Amino acid sequence: METANDINFLSALLPLTGVVFLIVLGVLLLNQQFKKKLLTQKLKQEKLNAQHQFELLQASIAVQEEERKRIARDLHDELGAALSMARMHLMHIEQETALQPAQITHMQQVRGMLENALASTRRISHELMPPLLESFGLAQTLEAMATDLNKLGKLQLEVITGNYSHRLPLAAELGLYRVCMELVNNTIRHAQATHIRLHLQQQAGSVILHYNDNGKGFDETNLKKGIGQHSIETRIHALNGTVTIKNSEQGGIAVTAEIPLMG
Repeated sequence: METANDINFLSALLPLTGVVFLIVLGVLLLNQQFKKKLLTQKLKQEKLNAQHQFELLQASIAVQEEERKRIARDLHDELGAALSMARMHLMHIEQETALQPAQITHMQQVRGMLENALASTRRISHELMPPLLESFGLAQTLEAMATDLNKLGKLQLEVITGNYSHRLPLAAELGLYRVCMELVNNTIRHAQATHIRLHLQQQAGSVILHYNDNGKGFDETNLKKGIGQHSIETRIHALNGTVTIKNSEQGGIAVTAEIPLMG
């Protein structure tokens, strides 16, 4: 009798167990689907946030460059013109006025100061927005910069453009130019180097910039302070590129930046 009751009990229990199993399985599947959906939404949100940050970065740099362009134009058109007019008036006074020797000396000193101020104005204006860049591109602008620097005789800048022939959009070439200027200025200020090698090349759908100097390298614990790493990385990342900065085994620093070809 007990056996029959046990069989009847088990017969009634098995369907219930099956139902409970199906319910548990359904809950687990729903929970898994929920977690998967939550993860997908999180990844999508992170991607949107990253894209938003990228767009903000590009917009910020675009605003900076526009401001540089405005300042360069004002320096060239207004301050440069005013200094040129002042120099012309001074030369006119020297030619038309009978001056004493002491006065001539003072006038020559003033004219020398005006010439220096005018040269500095032009140099700063060109650094803010190099006129060669828009007309002739990055390679020729870097070569011209090397020619000017090498005339000083204290530091030799070797620019190798090799197979680089693809013109990037102005914003991209301007970004690479700013990075080069940051690196060169750092070498001049801190590295105690005598030679810089700047190699620009094009390969496999990207532009690669190699920068090396033979200076003393940098203290890796003070990298950001010493060579403006943040500024360099910001500009390269805004171009959807990558950059590595390290001490070279041969001495000095070694920088490699790569950005995709655009346009």
